[in-house]
Amino acid sequence: MSTGEDKFLLKDHLFNKKKVESLADEILPVYPEFARDQFIKDTVTGFKDRELKARISWMAETLKKHLPDDYRRALRIILRALPPPMDPSLADDDFGDFIYAPYNEFVAQNGCHASNLTISLKALHALTMRFSAEDAIRYFLNAFPEETMEKIHEWKYDSHYHVRRLCSEGLRPRLPWAKKIKLPSALAIPVLDELFADSTRFVTRSVANHLNDISKENPSLVLETLRRWKATGKQNEKEIQFIVRHSLRGLIKDGHPGAMKALGYSPEPPVAIRALKMPEKVRMGTSLEFQFQIEAKKSCKLIVDYLIYFRNKAGKLNRGKVFKLKALSIKNGETILMKKSHKLQEKLTTRKMYRGEHGLEIQINGKSFGRKKFDVY
Repeated sequence: MSTGEDKFLLKDHLFNKKKVESLADEILPVYPEFARDQFIKDTVTGFKDRELKARISWMAETLKKHLPDDYRRALRIILRALPPPMDPSLADDDFGDFIYAPYNEFVAQNGCHASNLTISLKALHALTMRFSAEDAIRYFLNAFPEETMEKIHEWKYDSHYHVRRLCSEGLRPRLPWAKKIKLPSALAIPVLDELFADSTRFVTRSVANHLNDISKENPSLVLETLRRWKATGKQNEKEIQFIVRHSLRGLIKDGHPGAMKALGYSPEPPVAIRALKMPEKVRMGTSLEFQFQIEAKKSCKLIVDYLIYFRNKAGKLNRGKVFKLKALSIKNGETILMKKSHKLQEKLTTRKMYRGEHGLEIQINGKSFGRKKFDVY
């Protein structure tokens, strides 16, 4: 039986005494006055009640305490202590070591000033080749938008793919765990116009994630950008298809007609739904079992989803949460049986489920094909 001590915690895997010791051992040779043992003790003691992101900020604070007061001198020490850059010949899955994230935070906390702007941006260029500076650069985008954007337009041609990725990731409107930026999302399009043709998946995935972010505010801009990119022929067919699919995943989930069309799915699929079977009542903690038949009037491609309309605390149904079921091709006259079992859990990480009336809706290519009620007791 697993105990609390056995539980895997990402924060402890990424930030622990051994990791801090390795960082300290890189600093000591280039800064002999460094109080290595005290730095380790201070840092690790402060980890106890802090979550992952807070540990990054805390390490930046302990670095400030144990490095020289003069920012420029402290930064020179950090840069001299860095290991070699990540392998520039790779194309993906080389995110770097989280233990270097506090260096980026140190620059954001202490170097985001006009007098230090040039050296701080130069430092982020070096640091992002050890661990992404995607959060730190957002402080500079807010404080010095013109100067930072000028640097990003220079970096989008950089020889190291981690620097090129930073140009997309740092500008994302909805970057997870990151500081909000004040710039209009359309400002990033000229940057992405260069990066979409990149030869590395690490970069093109960021570009697609970036467009997915923008699609939540401006679907037409995303669709037009993708059409324009496809027409250039600058990216190979397999990769441009990946970019299109990944960029439009949010719009596809929402059933956006333009996104469906862009991926070759008709917003008016020539199919009918037959024999939707589901129970009228389901006990909490068990599963909603349902099935239905898809009957094709013409051969076509389908994205089959279902929505559950959850009851909230006030007894009202929400707007419906989309769940993926299957993408498939169906032939003219063919009938396909679809089955699904959806677990009904009272307590989830993001929400609580309440007893009472709920709803199930079948959605194909973004179009509703009927909705039924069921009670959870």
